[in-house]
Amino acid sequence: IAAINFTYYERSDIKSKSNRPLVISFNGGPGSASLWMEIGYTGPRILTLDDEGYPVQPYGEMRDNPHSILDVADVVYINPVNTGYSRILDKKADKNVFFGVNADIKYLAAWINTFVTRMNRWQSPKYLIGESYGTTRVSGLALELQESQWMYLNGVVLVSPTDLGLKREGPVDVALRLPYFAATAWYHKVLPSDLQQKDLNDLLPEVEDFTIKELLPAITRGGNLEQHNKTEIARKMARYAGLSEKTILQNSFNISTWFFWKELLRDKGLTIGRLDSRYLGKDKKDAGEKPDYNAELTSWLHSFTPAINNYIRNELNYKTDVKYNVFGSVFPWDQKDNNTGENLQQAMAQNPYLHVMVQSGYYDGACDYFNAKYNLWQMDPAGKFQNRMSFKGYRTGHMIYMRKPDLKEANDDLRTFIKNTLVEKGVPAKY
Repeated sequence: IAAINFTYYERSDIKSKSNRPLVISFNGGPGSASLWMEIGYTGPRILTLDDEGYPVQPYGEMRDNPHSILDVADVVYINPVNTGYSRILDKKADKNVFFGVNADIKYLAAWINTFVTRMNRWQSPKYLIGESYGTTRVSGLALELQESQWMYLNGVVLVSPTDLGLKREGPVDVALRLPYFAATAWYHKVLPSDLQQKDLNDLLPEVEDFTIKELLPAITRGGNLEQHNKTEIARKMARYAGLSEKTILQNSFNISTWFFWKELLRDKGLTIGRLDSRYLGKDKKDAGEKPDYNAELTSWLHSFTPAINNYIRNELNYKTDVKYNVFGSVFPWDQKDNNTGENLQQAMAQNPYLHVMVQSGYYDGACDYFNAKYNLWQMDPAGKFQNRMSFKGYRTGHMIYMRKPDLKEANDDLRTFIKNTLVEKGVPAKY
């Protein structure tokens, strides 16, 4: 009833696949194709950008990726239904089979089973990697593959993870934004001089400590917080967020991300990006509560859309008149019963081989790095699996690989994660 489009890279000089890792890669959306990580991150060929990740012309030029993980693993990039060239073929088909948190996980698990069988990869150590909503997808898949396809993994990599269905409401939701605010304010050099002169890696632990120990309790007390304490907390929060104390108090500490993207550089006539707050935009009016557009996304679409169309048609020699959906229509999307974070924890409990690594950009305002850390804490509140969980942060945004230094570092971290989670022959999976 539907066709799934994918690109599969396999080393041809490997004699035995039994020890050769297989990485199964998804992007997010949930209606986004897999081009971002294929030609931006882990694939053997990547698009040409400047060193900070901005588009350059002529559009669509490709180059070899010297950091690709193809030296240690084969990779398949999957486009879920209505993304890339994947389409529903039967007009009478029930879209609910595909478009929802759990429906998506269920049919993709079955598809992975078919792919692994056809490619003779059942013996291979297997890894899932997902970016953005793809982290929701792969977190759910980890358990679904075990329970319905009897397929067990060595690792799951979460790039710029969502909340994974783990609730964070009220004071927690408000407080957890501050470390991202501080990182972004530091990048744009709007912090007080004593904070600005610190390295980001020294500043963020200080902000995180304040967030947990002072800001969260203060917001929790709400109107019961004494005025002098409220003023002192607002003063400290303003220092870290790059905003005025008056603005903090006027909003009762609840600074939305949309307002932050508009407010931080308002006096300079600029807005900052949502997915990567290094990027700058210019609105029609400086007044307002949120930017007119996402400065980073339009920049990325400049680069990636021509590149993927040129690459598939002229380098991979796959020719079709079907439109490549960078973003496809997958709505309405059924969000009910999103327990994917809990699912991933359960998959780890059932499978002693399974490890998890998170990769986050400090300037990502949509899926921020501190909320990613919070995921790990809440998935494992008893601390039983911390030795199988790891976190890596990068001085970039949602697409952690856009900057030249981060492209190398992030791939190196992936490569190390894969090598460290391969199991020696004969070592049993047991506690």
